[in-house]
Amino acid sequence: MEMADVIVLGSGAAGLVAALAASDAGAQVLLLEKAGAVGGTTALSGGVFWLPANRFAGDGDSREEALAYLDALSLGLIDPLIAETYVDTVPALIDWLSGPVGMDIRLVDGFPDYHPEHPGGMPDGGRSLEPGPFPMPSLGDWADKVLRGRANPWTMIGERPRGDGSGGVDATTLQARRAAGIECCGRALVGWLLKACLDRGIELRLNQTVTDLERNERGRVTGVWANGTMIAARSGVVIATGGFEWDRDLARDFLRGPIGHLPTARTCTGDGLRMAMRAGAALTNMAEAWWVPTIAWGGEAAAGNDPSRHFLLLRERTLPGSIMVNAKGRRFANEATNYNAFGAVLHAFDPVGFTYANQPCWLIFCQTYLDRYGFFGVTPGAVAPDWIARGDSVADLAQHLGLPEDTLTDTVARWNRMMAVGEDADFGRGTSAYDGWNGDVDRPAGPARTLGPLDRGPFYAVPVHASTLGTKGGPKTDRDGAVLDLSGQPIAGLYAAGNAMGGVTGKVYGGAGGTLGPAMIFGWRAGRAAARSNQC
Repeated sequence: MEMADVIVLGSGAAGLVAALAASDAGAQVLLLEKAGAVGGTTALSGGVFWLPANRFAGDGDSREEALAYLDALSLGLIDPLIAETYVDTVPALIDWLSGPVGMDIRLVDGFPDYHPEHPGGMPDGGRSLEPGPFPMPSLGDWADKVLRGRANPWTMIGERPRGDGSGGVDATTLQARRAAGIECCGRALVGWLLKACLDRGIELRLNQTVTDLERNERGRVTGVWANGTMIAARSGVVIATGGFEWDRDLARDFLRGPIGHLPTARTCTGDGLRMAMRAGAALTNMAEAWWVPTIAWGGEAAAGNDPSRHFLLLRERTLPGSIMVNAKGRRFANEATNYNAFGAVLHAFDPVGFTYANQPCWLIFCQTYLDRYGFFGVTPGAVAPDWIARGDSVADLAQHLGLPEDTLTDTVARWNRMMAVGEDADFGRGTSAYDGWNGDVDRPAGPARTLGPLDRGPFYAVPVHASTLGTKGGPKTDRDGAVLDLSGQPIAGLYAAGNAMGGVTGKVYGGAGGTLGPAMIFGWRAGRAAARSNQC
């Protein structure tokens, strides 16, 4: 019978960190990946991880401030012990990543928390970290087996242009990186972790469909069934298979509202969740996800279900000269707020119409906006492609979209009146330190970076969809990632991490990297705990 000490399911950040942690704790590790490429949704991401009270921030942050921030946003859904474990593990994880793992870690300078005005929040940043550029050729034959993302692979988040395109990396540096096969963002994070796995001799198998867990007569998890064959685990199994957003039945049954147009790995179909449920796991946080608004690049028909053509809508809804409206032709939120909070607004329910009040909805912008900022790869001043709706006037655009002409015209007129005094009196756009982060950095700091009129036609619109960067519900775990049963006792030999575990931050998305930070913390703890688990 084939056997390993620890079997890890999934090769995103949580799985790779768990495998490395188990190996460094002395275990023989087998890493199984469902897809034909490594990295999962991590490889499609920006690669940023939110780790509060880290040493890169110097004296600007503290354990007390970080816990106060999480508590202020908790709404009673965050276990205080788990929050303390998260924050208290940060120093050890960073020392391990930058030491034995060898990762180049850098602070994303100035990136505000997503709710910086709350107690403990950091409006000037300090909690969002990212991997340095990674040389993909150092992976040898594995270099072409890392899942290819849709993000620009040549710049880090901290290097990217914002707002009007100022900043960024010079062309000479970009050319040198391309020539050397150096990548950034999510693929860089996967690269650093994968390289460390290969250096340790951890066996990684692709195209592995794991259908169930093997359990002994006492209920201990003793292995997995992969591609029809049972592989035994002497110490434990770590489920790091991602969320369940690509499974329509699970998403319908558990999530608080509909999602679609997903930008995540298609392998996130709840395999780990179903296995944990069959093993008797208690569940938690099942209605929640890392909510985002997305657009389909090239239009609905062209994008289809291809994750690489569905984009998180961020910069484009923050820039001056844009607003968002619902089917009634009205604004409904602060367009510049963080994407998790904005995504949640898309699930607002209208009890009279018995519909989701803000679905469908559209991003509206004007010619001045297009000339200055461009739009998702459309260079500033270029002609908008046909998949972007256009109207010579606001009323004309409303006709194209099937919106009430008078209401949309009034909405734009009201917005422009508010812009004349420099204040969004309806939703406070620009009042948070976060709002201007993705705005026009050529403007003075403050509301001006995101506020501006729709002052010149033609006018344009793109449909916006409720989506997610991954679900955040799953088996309830203890502070070391051990999966708990319905009576609150650990299921021996079973661990979970990342989006495959019940979200440890409840509804909260603390800041950039709020998904990957907990995934790496609890992947590290779960891997170490699994390696220490004794077969019985």
